[in-house]
Amino acid sequence: MASTTRRPSNASNRRAALEERIRTVIEGLLTSGTTYTELSVEHIAQAAGISRSTFYLYFRDKVDVLLRLSGSFKSESYAIAAAWKPSGPDGGLEGLARTYEQILGYYRKHSALLSAINEVAAYDLTVREAWNAYQNQFVDNLIAILREEQKAGRTSTDIDPELAATVIVRGGGQVIARQVAGADGADDSEVARELALGYWYGVYRRPATTGPDST
Repeated sequence: MASTTRRPSNASNRRAALEERIRTVIEGLLTSGTTYTELSVEHIAQAAGISRSTFYLYFRDKVDVLLRLSGSFKSESYAIAAAWKPSGPDGGLEGLARTYEQILGYYRKHSALLSAINEVAAYDLTVREAWNAYQNQFVDNLIAILREEQKAGRTSTDIDPELAATVIVRGGGQVIARQVAGADGADDSEVARELALGYWYGVYRRPATTGPDST
């Protein structure tokens, strides 16, 4: 009986290979000090060893490139965060600290791409909305976790899951972005642990209150 398993088409393989080549080229150009705004399609195509016409076979413009390249970046970083559960096998405070350190390491590895996303998001609505949608994935994941923890009696019921999740994601995201952009990584583990301590004792295991005068 003939196999019904579908293999990736040659076109899909070519697209994936080209995207990876362009991602490597762009990260190299950005690391050398060029901003994404300064990069032209001609510059990207030449560095990748392709013609402008080939570029436009795969991408609409520079923004489309950035959106495409940020796709794997976002899915991989989200997978790191989503793997942590407060009461899971690698949960708890130590697991949370390790998760933050892994995220810092991943962001640092792709710091040039992260910088380009933040740069373009400041003036391009499409990129900004895509980045906000990415952050909302983290928020929604944490909302579900906090509700589950509250239901199990492990997290205080006086916490608003939506508000707490937003503060954790947006606040932690700012700390991580600044750490990656402004430090060499020597103290990444300390920053990761401080984030974990603040959120673990401030949200996940905050003592339940019994009234407005409780201490």
